[in-house]
Amino acid sequence: MEEKQLIEGCLRGESRAQKGLYELYAPAMLSVCMRYVCNKEVARDLMHDGFIKLFTKIYTYSEIGSFKSWMRKIFATTALEYLRKNDVLKHSVELDVENYQSDEDECQYMKDDISYFEHIESNDLLEIIANLPVGYRTVFNMYVIEGYAHAEIAKELKISESTSRSQFLKARKLLQKIIEDKYI
Repeated sequence: MEEKQLIEGCLRGESRAQKGLYELYAPAMLSVCMRYVCNKEVARDLMHDGFIKLFTKIYTYSEIGSFKSWMRKIFATTALEYLRKNDVLKHSVELDVENYQSDEDECQYMKDDISYFEHIESNDLLEIIANLPVGYRTVFNMYVIEGYAHAEIAKELKISESTSRSQFLKARKLLQKIIEDKYI
């Protein structure tokens, strides 16, 4: 069945359609969960929780934007809820307001950082990101991969914007150092 038929079947509560949607998207959604928790068993639990949420809230999908993007948001939010419950950023250090970079500065730094990433395969980069400290990894994934702004990250994780910026900058610097040491 095609995605549209699976969605329509799920809206009718058909278990066959739910199974089809699960089989179609489980690998991708497990990957989303793994980016945040880096523990396969926990990620599988979060993936299953995400599918339960998806099937109970599928009626809210408005067909604006892709279904897969809508799903990713559910699974990222599920992983973030888990991280919030476990207070992953409780040891984060606030960044002084006068020292933080603006989003525009951060975007320029990311463009400048591209030269670092030219020396590394994408799977190696994902592995390095997966091994970052959990606070760094969470904010980095949300900012760079999911496209959240620091204000949104702060709201989602119940931290200040300066903590989000700090965690991102520290993650970026650590990634640069690891890549320099290992690949350049």
